[in-house]
Amino acid sequence: MQVHRDLDHLPEFRNAVVTIGTFDGVHSGHRFILQQLEQAAASCNGETVIVTFDPHPREVLGANPGSVKLLTTLPEKIALLEKQGIDHLVVVPFTKAFSELSARAYLEDFLIARFHPHTIIIGYDHRFGHNREGGLELLEAEQSKYGFKLVEIPQQVVHDLTVSSTKIRKSLQDGDIQLANQLLGYRYFMTGTVVHGDKMGRQLGFPTANLKLADERKLIPAEGIYAVQVSLNRHWVTIPAVMSIGTRPTFNGTDLRLEVHIFDFNREIYGQTLTVYYEEYIRANQKFDNIDDLVKQIAADAEKAKEILAR
Repeated sequence: MQVHRDLDHLPEFRNAVVTIGTFDGVHSGHRFILQQLEQAAASCNGETVIVTFDPHPREVLGANPGSVKLLTTLPEKIALLEKQGIDHLVVVPFTKAFSELSARAYLEDFLIARFHPHTIIIGYDHRFGHNREGGLELLEAEQSKYGFKLVEIPQQVVHDLTVSSTKIRKSLQDGDIQLANQLLGYRYFMTGTVVHGDKMGRQLGFPTANLKLADERKLIPAEGIYAVQVSLNRHWVTIPAVMSIGTRPTFNGTDLRLEVHIFDFNREIYGQTLTVYYEEYIRANQKFDNIDDLVKQIAADAEKAKEILAR
């Protein structure tokens, strides 16, 4: 898959079959659209082209930009779409100026001039241009003039996509990792850098890798303890581990920590990239009266995680 970020130097696409969207999560529901894209491209000897935006349009236009939490960061989205066999991904820098293009300018100067589409596959409710003034009706009206084929994604499919995304976010926020993974079609994951902590885990006999996320917009699942698999430096081999997301209530902590205890592992990995794949939620966080009780619970959590991961 070729990734294009410079709109002024796009290639000449061959019979471009284009769809536009955020594709956050690239979840199971999105695959219907991707299949349609691939089938349409095969029928006209064309290339599949996905147009997406970065940052997320809600970050630029929304009332609370910081509230946007992503199922997939841009690098994660790129990796997932590549696995689906897409030919081209065009990442459009979403700015206030871009959002203020008129619907006709969006159609003529952006879609037609830059992509010369053979086919446009679009949701029944897709809106574009300043104040969302453009939509399916404008594309239908200009179809014959510009010579592209228009394929409408039905209302039910668009509704299902919205429901799936909402369910995935809620499942993660509720700690229901199994449902989230089922809807995603893969294990939810996050990537970050291993940073120095206060070495408290090591003092307790359970050294942890403290994770600083690569993108703070990434949605963090509910606080609690999880059975996870991890990989180092994006290597395909995974290692079993147990993870804590929380403020460490026993120590009256206030800042959210992402801490991973990797089983049977004693390497120094500060500064390295760690990817965490979520398998199952074990329990909620709790405050213990003393350190001994905490250590006993950590040991029990580790055993529970090993049992889950050995299934």
